[in-house]
Amino acid sequence: MPRGATVEFLLTGGATLFLFPLAWLLRHAVGLDDAELAAGFTTFYAAYVINDPHFAVTYLLFYKDVRRRAFGATYGGAQQARFWISGLFVPLALVGTALVALRTHSAVALGWMIQLMFFLVGWHYVKQGFGVLTVLSARRGVRLGTRERRAVLFHCFAGWAYAWANPALPAGEFEEKGIVYRQLAHPRSVELVAAGVLACSVVVLVATLASAWIRERRRLPLAPLAGLLVTVWSWTIYSSIDPVFRYLVPALHAVQYLYFVWLLKRNEARAGEGPPTFGRPVALQLGLLALSALGLGFFLFRGMPTFLDAAFVPRVHGVATHEALGETPWFAAFFVIVNIHHYFMDHVVWRRENPETRWLTTADMR
Repeated sequence: MPRGATVEFLLTGGATLFLFPLAWLLRHAVGLDDAELAAGFTTFYAAYVINDPHFAVTYLLFYKDVRRRAFGATYGGAQQARFWISGLFVPLALVGTALVALRTHSAVALGWMIQLMFFLVGWHYVKQGFGVLTVLSARRGVRLGTRERRAVLFHCFAGWAYAWANPALPAGEFEEKGIVYRQLAHPRSVELVAAGVLACSVVVLVATLASAWIRERRRLPLAPLAGLLVTVWSWTIYSSIDPVFRYLVPALHAVQYLYFVWLLKRNEARAGEGPPTFGRPVALQLGLLALSALGLGFFLFRGMPTFLDAAFVPRVHGVATHEALGETPWFAAFFVIVNIHHYFMDHVVWRRENPETRWLTTADMR
């Protein structure tokens, strides 16, 4: 495998195959408590330069040339409707709900937002895994047929459903980012149905890929297929199977995401660097994008929530007076809003109907 292809494989999911056993070895070498402490400490600070920018860069991609996208001819009717829904109505609904919850000190309302976030995160992950397969396969000259596309999507969504339903849990109180809320039950019957659907999707996927090989001697490239399966199975369905590795999953997902941002913006910048536009150098454009994502990520997840929690959370002797909302309710609200909004913006940015996605499959211009 060429060096570039190896790096791409590692960045889009392949690193999991090496980090998983390393996490297991670390846990058995130093003990679970020390291993979790080391992983938690590392990933907390790594979030400043990996996780937070991966959320922030979506805003920079989505709201670029916002007037042209909202009112111009850039998007067709359905894609423009998605842009309006994701760019205006979804954030208004999220911000409005969060403000009411904070104003009324309602852990119930914030709890429902948290449950929506956890429900949609699997959808977001498997869609990204599907994108890994389709884009990287196309870059290798292989495009999914209609049957293959449907089989892969069926498997992705079945994996999402099972990840949400598993494990079966009774209703009860949970805590997330300081918010104590009551979670809906995940019945055993739902888990079993979801498991059955997932098993069917595996059979359909294997049969479809085997049929393509037998009839046409055509197979999907192994590296993109591995990226899909790692995303669905290791990051979504069994993301908590190892107590140390689970800390790494959000970072691996973010690295996978940032690779495609880099691929898109690099090819776009290279095309505009020469005649007739003679745009700014590629390195300068990518550097400015990276710095902007770092700054916006810090603002969204660190700077502004910290300021608001310090300014508006009632405290007695330094302790928050509304225990159900915890010490940092503004941080919890920002975290949930940005996550959910990120999922919806992605549903617009990375669709085939967005003309800018052509840069993902453009041949590298050296």
